[in-house]
Amino acid sequence: MALGLCYLALWATGALGIVALSYWTREQTPPPEGTRSVRGIHHFQPVDAAGDLWRGAAPSPEGYRELARLGFSAVVDLRAEDLSAAQLAGPHKAGLDVVRLPVRDGQTPTPYQVRRFLGVVGTAPGPVFVHCGAGVGRTGTMAAAYLVQAGQKSPSSAVRRNLAVGPPSIEQIYYALSLGPSRAEQPPLPVVAVSRLVDAPRRMWSWF
Repeated sequence: MALGLCYLALWATGALGIVALSYWTREQTPPPEGTRSVRGIHHFQPVDAAGDLWRGAAPSPEGYRELARLGFSAVVDLRAEDLSAAQLAGPHKAGLDVVRLPVRDGQTPTPYQVRRFLGVVGTAPGPVFVHCGAGVGRTGTMAAAYLVQAGQKSPSSAVRRNLAVGPPSIEQIYYALSLGPSRAEQPPLPVVAVSRLVDAPRRMWSWF
């Protein structure tokens, strides 16, 4: 009983605190210039001022067609979930290149994945679109790594941008705040343990 109450207190402090912080940040932070509504994609917005990188939720088939129509050349899919053949084929059917860099829900990318991602954005002949499932945690974390390592945002500014889209996990917030121009390391074990305990109910609910 006592253990359950302790866990409930931890969850309430962590999860509800991040949700409240995200809501407050969204109210205080205007969307990036160039943000627009695109059919079939939620949370669609630019990551950088040049328009080289855009972010959002996983597109529907119509969303992929819209990306192709808008001139996007590649899609980076961060989902580590089991995807159907139809989901995997969506970008190709629209004529888009796709790079899969799977990151588990609520977690952070490896240094190799960040380097690969930066390489994709740097060499693509047109704009790149990055997404996970909802376009919040994993997408925001990779976008933060891009902005900080490209020298376009400070870690705290990148975290504020992510919180304005939606609530990331504790380890994703810690990761983004720890980013440097040439540093993208995963959080230490104690941070990971607390984050996954707090995030467990949300992840279990997403399975249903």
